[in-house]
Amino acid sequence: MFRLLGWLFGFGMFLALAGVAVGAVYLATVTAQLPDYTVLKDYQPPVTTRVHAADGTLLAEYARERRLFQPIETVPPLLVQAFLSAEDKEFFSHGGIAFEGLVRAVRDNLVARMDGNNSIQGGGSSITQQVAKNFLLTSEQTWDRKIQEAILAIRIESTFTKEKILELYLNEIFLGLNSYGVAAAALNYFDKALYQLTLSEAAYIAALPKGPNNYHPFRRPQAAIERRNWVIDRMVENGYVTAADAAVAKAEPLNVIPRAAGSQLYSAEYFTEEVRRELAKLYGEDQLYGGGLSVRTTLEPRLQEYARRALMDGLIAFDHGRGFRTPVASIELGDDWGVDVAAIKPLSDVPEWQLAVVLEMGSNQATIGLRPDNDVDGALSPERTVGTLSGPEIRWVSKPLQDILKVGDVVYVSPVAGKDGIYTLEQVPEIEGALVAMDPRTGRVLAMVGGFSFAESEFNRATQALRQPGSSFKPIVYAAALDNGYTPASVVLDAPVEVRMADGSVWRPENYSQQFYGPQTLRRGIERSRNVMTVRLARDIGMPLIADYARMFGIYDDMQPVLAMALGAGETTDMRMTAAYATIANGGRKIVPTLIDRIQDRYGTTVYRHDHRICEGCAAEDWHGQGEPRILDNREQVLDPMTAYQITSMMEGVVQRGTGTAARALNRPVAGKTGTTNDYKDAWFVGFTPELAVGIYIGYDKPRSMGSSSTGGGMAVPIFTNFMAKALQGKPPTPFNVPTGMTTAWINPNTGAKAFEGEAAIQEAFKPGSGPNQMTSIIGIDVNAMDAIQRQQNMQQQYGGGISTQPSGNGGFMDPSLGRGGLF
Repeated sequence: MFRLLGWLFGFGMFLALAGVAVGAVYLATVTAQLPDYTVLKDYQPPVTTRVHAADGTLLAEYARERRLFQPIETVPPLLVQAFLSAEDKEFFSHGGIAFEGLVRAVRDNLVARMDGNNSIQGGGSSITQQVAKNFLLTSEQTWDRKIQEAILAIRIESTFTKEKILELYLNEIFLGLNSYGVAAAALNYFDKALYQLTLSEAAYIAALPKGPNNYHPFRRPQAAIERRNWVIDRMVENGYVTAADAAVAKAEPLNVIPRAAGSQLYSAEYFTEEVRRELAKLYGEDQLYGGGLSVRTTLEPRLQEYARRALMDGLIAFDHGRGFRTPVASIELGDDWGVDVAAIKPLSDVPEWQLAVVLEMGSNQATIGLRPDNDVDGALSPERTVGTLSGPEIRWVSKPLQDILKVGDVVYVSPVAGKDGIYTLEQVPEIEGALVAMDPRTGRVLAMVGGFSFAESEFNRATQALRQPGSSFKPIVYAAALDNGYTPASVVLDAPVEVRMADGSVWRPENYSQQFYGPQTLRRGIERSRNVMTVRLARDIGMPLIADYARMFGIYDDMQPVLAMALGAGETTDMRMTAAYATIANGGRKIVPTLIDRIQDRYGTTVYRHDHRICEGCAAEDWHGQGEPRILDNREQVLDPMTAYQITSMMEGVVQRGTGTAARALNRPVAGKTGTTNDYKDAWFVGFTPELAVGIYIGYDKPRSMGSSSTGGGMAVPIFTNFMAKALQGKPPTPFNVPTGMTTAWINPNTGAKAFEGEAAIQEAFKPGSGPNQMTSIIGIDVNAMDAIQRQQNMQQQYGGGISTQPSGNGGFMDPSLGRGGLF
C-alpha cells in the first residue's frame, strides 16, 4: 500500500515537474517574442497641430489622430477617479494585474467554454495591461497575447511610476469621434478643457474605452446614458462622489456638441489652407498631422472679416450688374420639400445666405421654403420655415420673378433687414478676385481672401493665380528711373510711338483714352497712367534694368526684358504685388510676406520665427542703466529710401488727382496705383498707408473681358476704400515719413520747372543735388519727328520755358537735367 502511494506520489511529482518544464518552455517562447517595453520612456504620441490667429483665436487643427497631450499633473482628480472606477479601481494597489478582474475574466471564459464558445472573452485587463496592449501589442484575442500582456504589465510596473503609467493610458486611449486621449475627447465631445468638465461629462468620457461605438451619443444615446450612469454609481461606491451629486449628474442629458475639424473660422479658409501647405512644405506630412506643432499666424480676425466682406460686396455688386443667370438647381418636389432641398449642399462659408426652393409663384413674388438645418447629431431638423421672395426688394433684377423662376427652382436668398419673413434673391458671382492686406513694416499678412467662397473653389487667387498686373506695375518702372538719375519733375514725351518687334511686326502702344498729351512730368505720367510715355521711359533707361528691379522687388523671378513688360504684360500674383508695394512703403527695405509668426514644437520650444531682425540688448537679464534695446533692420535695401519716398509721393497723387480718386474718401495719406489690362480682363489696385498695404485684383478665372469701363479705378479702388475705412477706423491719419536730407520745391505740374508765384503748382520732393528743371527738357523726341519738334516749340512759347532740341550722341535729344540721351 505504501509502495503504491509512493509510486503515485513520485508519478505526480514527475507530472508536476513536467508541467512546470512545459510551462517554462512555453513562457520562454512567449517571452522571447515580447517587444521592448523600455521604449515607453521615449514615447511621443501623435499630437494634433493647432494653428492660431495673432490674437490667439483657434483657426484650425490638423491630425490623423486628434490628440492633445496632457501631463498627468494637469488632469483633474475627478476625471482620474471616473476612469479608476470604470476601468481599474485597484490600480494604485496592484502590481500590474488586477486579480479580482482576472478571476472574473477566468470565470467568464470558463462559462463561455461550457456554452461552446471558444473565443477569448474580454475584460479583466488592468490599466497597466491596457497600456501594454495599446502601445506594444496587437488587439487580437488569443491566449498568447493575454499572457504577453500580463508579463509586460508586471515589467512596466517595475519600471515606471503609477503616475507615468496613468499618463500614458489617459493620453493614448481611443474614445471615439477620432479622439485619442482625454484632452481631445473633452474638446471633441463637449468643446471644453479638462478642468471644465462636470461630473456627468467626466463619467461619460470614462465610459467610452470599452467601446465608443457601443455608447455613441447619437446612434445609441440610451446605452450611452446607462453606461455613464453605471460609472457614476461606481464612483459613489468608491467614495469619490456623494449620492446627492450623483443623482443630479445622472439626471442630466448627454449634452454632446461635436467639434468641427479643420478650419474653425469660416472667413479664413483660404488663409488656413495656405498655412497648412506651408507647414507641410517645411516639416512634412507626418509632423503636420502628428507633431503637435503650435503655430501662431499673422492673421487678425477682425481685419480678415472686413477683407472678406469688402471683396464679397465688390464681386456681388459687379455680378448684379450683369443680371440673373440661372437657379442653383431645379428639383421635383415630393411629400416633404425640406428633404428634397436638403439634398443640395449650400456654401458653408457664406452664412449670410440660405438655400431655398420655390414652392409657389405669384405676380412678381414667390413663396419659398428655406433649407432645413441639421441638428447637432447630423439629422435633418423637422422644422420647416416658409418665407416670401419679394420682387420689389430685388432691385438688381429688372424682370418679374415669374419670368426667371418656376416652382422647384432652388436659389440662394438672404433676409431683408427690418422685414420679417421677406427675402431677396442672391447668386454666386462668376467674377472672382483676391485681397491681401499686410503690415508694410514687417510683411506680416494680416488678412487674405483668395476668392468668393472656399467651399466653392479652393483655388487661392491671392497666391496661386498668375495675372497680368497692367499699370499697377508702372511704379516699378518709375522707381527704377528715379533711382537712376530722374526726378519726379523730369519730362517725357507722350506722343505716338512705334516699336518694331523681332518678328517684323510693329507694336503701337496706346493710352487708355486713345489720345496723346505731349510732354508730361513723371508725376503726371503715373497719376494719369500714361502708357506711351511709360514705354518711352522704359526704353530710355533700358528694360534689363527694369527686369532687375522687378526681381529685387519679388514681382518676377526672371522677367523678359521686352518693352511690353513695362506696361504689366507679365504674370504675377496678388501676394507678390502687395509685397512689392510694401517694400516701397517700408523705405525700400525688402519685404518678404509671411503668414506665420512663429512655430513651437510639442514641448514649447520655438523652432521657427519669421522675424530675423537683430535686437541689441533684448537678452539682458536685468537693468544696469543701459539704454532701451535697439532693433537692427538687417533686411536687404533694394531701393534708395529717398526714391521710395518720391515714388510714394507720386502715388499719393494717383489718389488725389489721378485714377484712384475714389480712395480720397478715406481722408488720410494713401498711396497706390490702379491697373487695367488689355480688353478689361483684369482690374487692380495696390495701395498703402504707413500702417497697411493692400493689393486687390478682380477678373474671371478664365480671363475674358469684364466689359467696357471695368477699370481698376472703378472696380478695385472701391473695394480697397471699403476695407481700409473699417480697418483703420479710429486711427488718426499718419503722414508718410520723409527721409532726412530731402528738399522740396514748388513746381509747375505741366513743365516740371520751378513754379512762378500765382500759377498752379505742386510741392515736389528732390534728392540732394537735384531740383526743378531749369528748362523744360523732354525725353523721347525722335530726331526725324519734325512735326513733334514743332509742337514742342509751340509749347515753349505757351509755357515760357526753354526746350532743348540738341541732338545727343545716340540719335535722341539731350535732357539737360539728366545729362543723358533718350530715344522714343
